[in-house]
Amino acid sequence: MTVVSLDSKSFGPVLAKPGILLIHWGAKWCAPCQDFDPIFQRVAERHPDITFAQVDVDTQAELVEVLGVQAMPALMVFRDGFLLLNHVGLLLEPVLEDLVWQARGLDMNEERNKRAQLRASKTRVRVGPHPHGP
Repeated sequence: MTVVSLDSKSFGPVLAKPGILLIHWGAKWCAPCQDFDPIFQRVAERHPDITFAQVDVDTQAELVEVLGVQAMPALMVFRDGFLLLNHVGLLLEPVLEDLVWQARGLDMNEERNKRAQLRASKTRVRVGPHPHGP
């Protein structure tokens, strides 16, 4: 699979698909972004079952704002809609390849359970005596 371009209309449907999604955030004027492009493309070619996408920050300001992208190049890795990694900076090809294999090897049932426990611990209401008396 080749690298696909994402915009505000295609982002949601692509993110909703089960599986792994890697998004490279960059711009044509950004030299490190341009250095990362061929690395991203080569790794994408080795993993046709994974969605590799690019977002041009100059034309997709709404996505940049919603996802909080503040520096480039940036890489986000999602699996089954869960954000696994939000990295800023150029990655070497072996590192990107390793990230793909880590995402593949992740036990998503375990990950869902961890996140559910974290949410539950943040929303627990403390029951006890009222601080101002009975």
